[in-house]
Amino acid sequence: MQHAEFERCHRGLEDHADTVQNHSAMVSRCLRTWSLPPLSPPLAAPQDDAVTDNPETSAAEPVAMRRWLTAGDGIDNLHVARAPRPEPGPRQVLIRVEAVSLNYRDLLVINGESTWRPDRPVTPISDAAGTITAAGAEVTRFAVGDRVSPMFLPYWRTGPLTAEVYHSPTGGPVAPGVLADYIALDQDRIEAAPATLDIAQAATLPAAALTAWHAVALRCRVAAGDHVLVHGTGGVALFALQFAAALGARVAVTTSSAQKAARLTALGAAHVVDYRRNPDVAQQILEWTDGRGVEHVIETVGGANLNRSLRAVRIGGSIAFIGLLAGRSASINTYEFVTKNVDLHGIETGSAQMYRDMTRFIDDHHVTPIVDSTGAFTDIQPALHRLAAGAHFGKIVLLADHEPSH
Repeated sequence: MQHAEFERCHRGLEDHADTVQNHSAMVSRCLRTWSLPPLSPPLAAPQDDAVTDNPETSAAEPVAMRRWLTAGDGIDNLHVARAPRPEPGPRQVLIRVEAVSLNYRDLLVINGESTWRPDRPVTPISDAAGTITAAGAEVTRFAVGDRVSPMFLPYWRTGPLTAEVYHSPTGGPVAPGVLADYIALDQDRIEAAPATLDIAQAATLPAAALTAWHAVALRCRVAAGDHVLVHGTGGVALFALQFAAALGARVAVTTSSAQKAARLTALGAAHVVDYRRNPDVAQQILEWTDGRGVEHVIETVGGANLNRSLRAVRIGGSIAFIGLLAGRSASINTYEFVTKNVDLHGIETGSAQMYRDMTRFIDDHHVTPIVDSTGAFTDIQPALHRLAAGAHFGKIVLLADHEPSH
């Protein structure tokens, strides 16, 4: 890959690698303009969806709430609709959504990219935190007043990922998301928020943080004293830096910004590679490790950047492969897999059990998510444009009935 393409891929990472799922769409496609359609009417939804019926009033006098809808036709066509407040079923809880955070995957759904385009209007956004305000008669895991978050892959409870549980991700294109005043969910599709985080910080965890935890703690099994390379400064990358540093590893991170370099050091990075000034990242890493290479690489770019990760990893090391910003296919030196005797792990978010383990680690090690900015739910469109433009460092969070703070 030529230097210009290398820089483009990494800038795409820093600007947009804020999610977990297969990011085949490029950023420029997210900045298209769209014409405004008529408002879509509220949709009926099954009981286990994000919007159902109202728990406290009769059908004649429903309590109305807001929910946002997208048909996959662009940020500027995302619109608010009125709907009855959901009524929890016997095993469901009613959650007052108090904070949502944005991921690049949300742009793919809202902009209708490839397989992420909904076939009917759907409530978008996958990550949220809120408080339970009502519970069905058969609910045993939670109580009114508990702070919880929906899981991104709600059927993946424990164990390895299988086809039986790998479906219906929260936030579209099929299953509804969380950008609403209230959502009703089965008790087994949510988990408790960490005790040490506020509601805005808790909302950042279900996608980016869980993916980073899965990669760092479970698949790569990063340990104290290990050297770790993290590509870029997107949401997954920042959480990977924080988790690995908290585990006692020495972490190197790539960036093209001197300002970001200082912030990375403050977050615990032992080494920062400015790939604009030093485009041969692998060589920089080899020099940092006295020629041995790192034990682990968190590969959040994808494509031909995997060749650089293979050069940077030491013999017997591991690579956690997450990003697809550089494309779904590339020319790879496959023989280096042999000569490096390397383990390559494909990473998909994580299970509910992984989430519980992660939240305990966050509480025990006082890991604080990096929040770029906060705003109100009604700021969703400018917030998505900020995400698409790559103007952020950390997670963009929207709070219920909250004034913007940038």
